[in-house]
Amino acid sequence: MSWNNLRTGRHTQNNAEYFITFNTNNRQAIFNDFIIAQLFCQQIAKNEHKHHCLWLTWVLMPDHFHGLLQLGEDAKTLATVIGELKGSTAQLINKELNHKGTLWQPSFYDHALRSEENRTNIARYIVANPLRKQLVKNVRDYPFWDSVYL
Repeated sequence: MSWNNLRTGRHTQNNAEYFITFNTNNRQAIFNDFIIAQLFCQQIAKNEHKHHCLWLTWVLMPDHFHGLLQLGEDAKTLATVIGELKGSTAQLINKELNHKGTLWQPSFYDHALRSEENRTNIARYIVANPLRKQLVKNVRDYPFWDSVYL
Protein backbone atom coordinates (compact mmCIF):
# COMPACT_ATOMS: atom_id res chain seq x y z
CA MET A 1 0.00 0.00 0.00
CA SER A 2 1.38 3.39 -0.93
CA TRP A 3 2.00 6.33 1.38
CA ASN A 4 -0.83 8.30 -0.25
CA ASN A 5 -3.28 5.41 0.16
CA LEU A 6 -2.49 5.27 3.88
CA ARG A 7 -3.15 9.00 4.27
CA THR A 8 -6.43 8.98 2.34
CA GLY A 9 -9.27 9.81 4.69
CA ARG A 10 -6.98 10.33 7.69
CA HIS A 11 -8.52 12.81 10.08
CA THR A 12 -7.20 13.75 13.50
CA GLN A 13 -9.77 14.14 16.24
CA ASN A 14 -8.86 15.16 19.79
CA ASN A 15 -9.72 12.54 22.45
CA ALA A 16 -10.11 9.90 19.74
CA GLU A 17 -8.42 6.50 19.92
CA TYR A 18 -6.42 4.98 17.09
CA PHE A 19 -4.98 1.55 16.42
CA ILE A 20 -1.51 2.25 14.99
CA THR A 21 1.03 0.05 13.20
CA PHE A 22 4.39 0.94 11.72
CA ASN A 23 7.28 -1.21 10.48
CA THR A 24 11.02 -1.03 10.45
CA ASN A 25 12.65 -0.36 7.10
CA ASN A 26 12.65 -3.58 5.05
CA ARG A 27 11.12 -5.31 8.11
CA GLN A 28 14.58 -5.64 9.69
CA ALA A 29 14.37 -7.29 13.12
CA ILE A 30 16.33 -4.51 14.79
CA PHE A 31 14.46 -4.85 18.08
CA ASN A 32 15.81 -8.32 18.71
CA ASP A 33 18.56 -6.30 20.41
CA PHE A 34 17.42 -5.74 24.02
CA ILE A 35 19.24 -2.40 24.45
CA ILE A 36 17.82 -1.02 21.20
CA ALA A 37 14.31 -2.14 22.16
CA GLN A 38 14.70 -0.43 25.54
CA LEU A 39 15.68 2.82 23.83
CA PHE A 40 12.46 2.72 21.83
CA CYS A 41 10.30 1.91 24.86
CA GLN A 42 11.73 4.80 26.86
CA GLN A 43 10.55 7.21 24.18
CA ILE A 44 6.89 6.28 24.63
CA ALA A 45 6.52 8.19 27.91
CA LYS A 46 8.35 11.17 26.42
CA ASN A 47 6.01 11.07 23.41
CA GLU A 48 2.98 11.04 25.74
CA HIS A 49 4.25 14.01 27.72
CA LYS A 50 5.29 16.07 24.72
CA HIS A 51 2.08 15.53 22.75
CA HIS A 52 -0.55 15.23 25.49
CA CYS A 53 -1.54 11.75 24.41
CA LEU A 54 -1.72 8.30 26.00
CA TRP A 55 -0.44 5.02 24.60
CA LEU A 56 -3.17 2.85 26.14
CA THR A 57 -1.68 -0.41 24.89
CA TRP A 58 1.42 -1.13 22.87
CA VAL A 59 3.83 -3.86 21.88
CA LEU A 60 7.22 -3.55 20.24
CA MET A 61 7.96 -6.52 18.02
CA PRO A 62 11.36 -7.26 16.45
CA ASP A 63 10.36 -5.56 13.18
CA HIS A 64 7.26 -3.48 13.92
CA PHE A 65 5.19 -1.63 16.51
CA HIS A 66 1.48 -1.83 17.36
CA GLY A 67 -0.24 0.62 19.64
CA LEU A 68 -3.57 1.88 20.80
CA LEU A 69 -3.21 5.65 21.05
CA GLN A 70 -5.57 8.15 22.63
CA LEU A 71 -5.01 11.74 21.62
CA GLY A 72 -5.54 14.38 24.28
CA GLU A 73 -7.76 17.43 24.28
CA ASP A 74 -5.01 19.64 22.89
CA ALA A 75 -2.96 17.03 21.06
CA LYS A 76 -1.16 17.69 17.82
CA THR A 77 -2.21 15.85 14.66
CA LEU A 78 -1.97 12.08 14.56
CA ALA A 79 0.78 12.33 11.95
CA THR A 80 2.77 14.68 14.22
CA VAL A 81 2.53 12.36 17.24
CA ILE A 82 3.55 9.27 15.24
CA GLY A 83 6.18 11.16 13.26
CA GLU A 84 7.78 12.44 16.46
CA LEU A 85 7.90 8.94 17.98
CA LYS A 86 9.42 7.48 14.83
CA GLY A 87 11.84 10.39 14.44
CA SER A 88 13.06 10.49 18.03
CA THR A 89 13.56 6.74 18.17
CA ALA A 90 15.36 6.69 14.82
CA GLN A 91 17.73 9.42 16.00
CA LEU A 92 18.54 7.66 19.29
CA ILE A 93 18.89 4.21 17.78
CA ASN A 94 21.02 5.39 14.86
CA LYS A 95 23.29 7.16 17.34
CA GLU A 96 23.55 4.03 19.50
CA LEU A 97 24.34 1.87 16.47
CA ASN A 98 26.56 4.50 14.82
CA HIS A 99 24.30 4.20 11.80
CA LYS A 100 22.96 6.81 9.38
CA GLY A 101 20.36 4.84 7.46
CA THR A 102 16.60 4.76 7.55
CA LEU A 103 15.13 2.99 10.56
CA TRP A 104 11.39 3.08 9.75
CA GLN A 105 9.32 2.53 6.65
CA PRO A 106 7.53 5.69 5.52
CA SER A 107 4.08 6.41 6.95
CA PHE A 108 2.00 4.21 9.25
CA TYR A 109 -1.32 2.39 9.35
CA ASP A 110 -4.10 3.81 11.51
CA HIS A 111 -7.64 2.80 12.32
CA ALA A 112 -9.86 5.21 14.26
CA LEU A 113 -11.78 3.23 16.86
CA ARG A 114 -15.54 3.53 17.03
CA SER A 115 -17.31 3.81 20.37
CA GLU A 116 -18.72 0.28 20.13
CA GLU A 117 -15.35 -1.39 19.58
CA ASN A 118 -14.15 -3.33 22.62
CA ARG A 119 -10.89 -1.81 23.85
CA THR A 120 -10.00 -4.80 26.00
CA ASN A 121 -10.24 -7.15 23.02
CA ILE A 122 -8.10 -4.80 20.93
CA ALA A 123 -5.55 -4.59 23.76
CA ARG A 124 -5.45 -8.39 24.01
CA TYR A 125 -4.91 -8.64 20.25
CA ILE A 126 -2.02 -6.17 20.41
CA VAL A 127 -0.33 -7.74 23.45
CA ALA A 128 -0.76 -11.28 22.06
CA ASN A 129 1.49 -10.50 19.08
CA PRO A 130 4.58 -12.15 20.63
CA LEU A 131 2.49 -15.27 21.30
CA ARG A 132 1.22 -15.46 17.72
CA LYS A 133 4.76 -15.02 16.41
CA GLN A 134 5.91 -17.72 18.86
CA LEU A 135 8.50 -15.47 20.47
CA VAL A 136 7.32 -16.52 23.94
CA LYS A 137 4.90 -19.05 25.41
CA ASN A 138 3.50 -16.58 27.94
CA VAL A 139 3.06 -12.86 27.32
CA ARG A 140 4.48 -12.15 30.80
CA ASP A 141 7.81 -13.40 29.43
CA TYR A 142 7.91 -10.71 26.73
CA PRO A 143 9.39 -7.46 28.06
CA PHE A 144 8.32 -4.89 25.47
CA TRP A 145 4.64 -4.17 25.99
CA ASP A 146 2.26 -2.32 28.27
CA SER A 147 -1.48 -1.87 28.60
CA VAL A 148 -3.84 0.05 30.83
CA TYR A 149 -6.45 -2.64 30.15
CA LEU A 150 -4.55 -5.78 31.15
